[in-house]
Amino acid sequence: MRPRRWLPAVLVLTGAVLAVGTIFVRGFEPAGPVSSPLSGPLSGPLDSHVGGATLASAIDAAQRRLRTVPKDWSTWAALGSAYVQQARVTGNPAFYPKAEGALRRSLELESATNWQALVGMGALANARHDFPAALDWGRKAEKVNASAGSAQGVIVDALTQLGSYQEARDAVQRMLDVEPGISAFARASYDLELHGDVPRARYALQRALDDAAAPADVAFCRYYLGELAFNAGDQAGALKEYDQAIAADATYQLAYAGRGKAAFALGRTEQALADYARVTQALPLPELLAEYGDVLTAAGRTDQARQQYDLLDAAQALFTANGVVDKLTAARFAADHDQPAEALTDARAEFAARPNALAADTLAWALHRNGRDDEALSHADAAIKLGWRNAALYYHRGAILAALGDRDKARADLTTAMGINPHFDPLQAPRARALLDSLGGPA
Repeated sequence: MRPRRWLPAVLVLTGAVLAVGTIFVRGFEPAGPVSSPLSGPLSGPLDSHVGGATLASAIDAAQRRLRTVPKDWSTWAALGSAYVQQARVTGNPAFYPKAEGALRRSLELESATNWQALVGMGALANARHDFPAALDWGRKAEKVNASAGSAQGVIVDALTQLGSYQEARDAVQRMLDVEPGISAFARASYDLELHGDVPRARYALQRALDDAAAPADVAFCRYYLGELAFNAGDQAGALKEYDQAIAADATYQLAYAGRGKAAFALGRTEQALADYARVTQALPLPELLAEYGDVLTAAGRTDQARQQYDLLDAAQALFTANGVVDKLTAARFAADHDQPAEALTDARAEFAARPNALAADTLAWALHRNGRDDEALSHADAAIKLGWRNAALYYHRGAILAALGDRDKARADLTTAMGINPHFDPLQAPRARALLDSLGGPA
């Protein structure tokens, strides 16, 4: 990276200062909603912005090294961490068992000082949605090397997913203190966004972009700037950021998903479908397949949509077979596609495993779909407690309130949802708008 421009203080979180000497990487769900407005953070020791070509070269070099020096524990650790990242870059969870094998071999060879393998195991556990284990691995790595920013990154991601937001914020600050860089500023951005501070979330990402030199780093930052813009209802601004991400690194696949989402919101259906077709071929994550299917449905292409939903089922089975436990995506999809009983089963399991805002919202929505609105409301309240400006959360709460007969509060929440982002979802946003109209229009 190019030299940073050091400033006195760049961000202030509630109760914490993010000094220039800190950097928090905005990651994403290990195999989760990478381009959904409900996506959460998850990153690894290599961080999500590492390019595929760089990873492939690193893996090849490590394999060649280990053929000649098979007891090189540090190279085993590096190889395992690279496999974790390769799974994310390619959308292929078959790299996770390879990662586990390499990381465990590294720890067999050296356990006392091997914080790199401990971080790798934490990243792997996060990627598989085993967040308590990830937190344990991260804490172990922190004890060995308290100045490792990657250890703090694992801890941040696990705590965030477990709904321990204040502890996560404290860990963000430690990461910013010990290892400033793109990864730290990105995590800071996500924390700020979760707490409703979009301007400073954008500023944190801009600081990350200022540090970015490699094309993959620039694309990473531009993509998440696009996500912030899209989620705030600025589709045109988001499209510009996604275009700039692709211009920086045409292999950064998530940018095509973002551009497809923004293009569809702007009425450019053919461009949107072309971008979704491209990204789901290159990065067949369950969430992207679901999103593509929904865009196809909204475009009236139901047969093609059904094909994507079938691929979604196959992708979910593949992730499960490789140790990824993701009930959130399954519950969300089932609730939105007329499978209420399945949605509730999965949502309850997800909330029990990680009681965060996303899981609370998903459980609330599944309960609503099952006609259990009294029970749903407390979870919908919990989902918006942090102050997150997320249109889907307010739509869900508004729908629940409407079902309970509280028209005024329902109108207020639905108005908020449409004010945040009237295009938050290709299928659900029109339903939110119709419900609001049925209640008398914006409050």
